[in-house]
Parts: sequence; structure tokens; C-alpha cells
Amino acid sequence: MRHADSSIAMGAILALSLAGCGPDSSRCGTERGDGAQTVTIPAGSSFSSAVDSLARTGVVRQSRLFLVYAKVRGSERAVKAGVYLFDCDFAAWPEVLRRLETGPIEREITIPEGYGLAEIVPLLAKTLGARPDSVRAAVRDTGLLHSLNVPTPTLEGYLFPDTYRFTVLSSPRDAVRQMVRLFQAKWDPAWDAQLQKLAMSRHDVVTLASIIEKEARLAEERPVISAVYHNRLRDQMPLQADPTVQYARGEHTERVLYKDLEINSPYNTYRNKGLPPGPIASPGRASIEAALFPADVPYKFFVAHPDGHHEFRRTFKEHTEAIRQVRGRSQPRRN
Repeated sequence: MRHADSSIAMGAILALSLAGCGPDSSRCGTERGDGAQTVTIPAGSSFSSAVDSLARTGVVRQSRLFLVYAKVRGSERAVKAGVYLFDCDFAAWPEVLRRLETGPIEREITIPEGYGLAEIVPLLAKTLGARPDSVRAAVRDTGLLHSLNVPTPTLEGYLFPDTYRFTVLSSPRDAVRQMVRLFQAKWDPAWDAQLQKLAMSRHDVVTLASIIEKEARLAEERPVISAVYHNRLRDQMPLQADPTVQYARGEHTERVLYKDLEINSPYNTYRNKGLPPGPIASPGRASIEAALFPADVPYKFFVAHPDGHHEFRRTFKEHTEAIRQVRGRSQPRRN
């Protein structure tokens, strides 16, 4: 009897899936006006939360019953994040499940400020369903490098941190070009006059901005950190920026050790004066503005507290005392 009851229930669910529990015509497709509905499934969504999104936009009615139907069909599993397109005239439950299994027409990716290519490449490859090697080739696009007047072999620093949507047909080269176009769009032409005042190229500023991005934890400290580096450049002092040493090492560590300062790399700003050859990460607009417009302060040194804020000092003697206060009486080194 139980088997018979379950068969009857399943038959009823299947009938509903093809009839009365299709899309809600009062909501589905009303935004686009073309009989179709886009639904965004956020990253990390469970199948249940994805169904909630479908219900809110009118693609399905009777969401609880739809979940039962999906479970019986063996389709109740995590879904890929992204933007899905549903035809409201044909969004019966079997078709909805098929679309969820096929995957989104658009895939969303967020590049945080301060991400470098070492983090962006695998993230972009995963989002596009592409091989990492093809993404690595895309960030070496000679045409883009030439258009930006970038002297380094990759587009490190020029993939602007933001949220992007790529279609299922987007190639790594398409995606990289879109990210570079956004960088170009975010660059304010009025900044070019400031470049002349600073006697710096855009590449110089993006490079400095990337260091500021990695150093700053508080927004208000960005222009002050920038001033420290500008003052050091003016006085021909090495920048001694720990993030550049970590970049030279190829990995991030909580503390840079004395042995790390001996790494033979043009990105080691303890061994080499001036800016490194290029950016070490993708800076956001705030860090670019800080690099262009440093605070008017005399500081040449800073040391970080455990919570991320910094103590700024003018002289090495003052800096040594600040280190003792922040870190205890361990042997100080320049920062």
C-alpha cells in the first residue's frame, strides 16, 4: 500500500510539474519585457536557497513541492553560481531542472583589492571553466601590454578589482580584456597632470599603489603610507616594503624574516633602490589616488600594530623606539 501511495504522490507531482506549478506569470519576465527571466544564484548557494531565488522571481511556484520533485528526480544538489535565463512560457519544472544542471549563462567573479595574478589566475580559470595555462597566456597578451605601455611581461596590477559577469562563451582573453578595459575606464584623465608633477609614469603610480594596497589596513592611512614611500624615493632611500619581498618569494607570510631580505630579485626593495619593475597586486581606486596624492607629512618610517594600524616616524631613531613599543625589545630592522 505504501508503494502504491508513493507512486500516486509521484504521479501527482509529475502532473503538477507539467501543468499548474509552472512559472508565476504575474512576476516571471516582467522586468525584461521579453517573456524571459534572469535569476542570479549567489556563490555558495545551496539547492534550497537557489529555489528560493527562483520562487522570488516567479520562475517556479510551490517551491516546497518543487524541492520534493527535484529530490525524487535526483537533481537536488548544489548549483553553480551565476546568472541563469529562463523562458517564462516554457519554464515547466523539467526544463527548470535542466537549466540548473546545464549551468548559468553568466558567471560572476569578484576580484578583491590587493589580489595578485597568483590568486586571480586560478579564480578566473575556475569561473570560466578554463585551463589555468590559458589564463596565464591571456595575462601575457602583448597587444594589451603594448596598449597600456606596460614594460613587464604580464598584466599584473592592471586587472581592476571589481565584480564581473562573464558569459559561458567568454574566453580567458575576453575576460582579461574586459578587466583591463575597466582599469582604463577607472583611470581619470585629470590624473595625467599629476603624473607630470610627480615626474612619474602611470606604470610607476600603479606599482606604488599596489604596494600601498598591500600595506594599508585603514583607509585613512593610505595617503600617509604613500607619503613615506614618496619621501624615501625623493631621498634615494630603499623603499624596504615587506610586500615586495613576499612577492619576490612567491608566497605570503605573516612576518618577513632577515633571511628573506637577501632574496636576489628586482622586486626586493631592501636590496634595490627605487620602485620594483612593476605592480605586485591589483590596486583599487583609493590606493591609486593615494599614490598620486600623498599626504603632506615628513615621515619616512612606519611599523604596524597587531591590529593593522601603523605608527609613523620621521627618523630611524624614533622608528626604533616605535618598534620597541609595538613589538617589544627585539632587534629592530628598517620597514
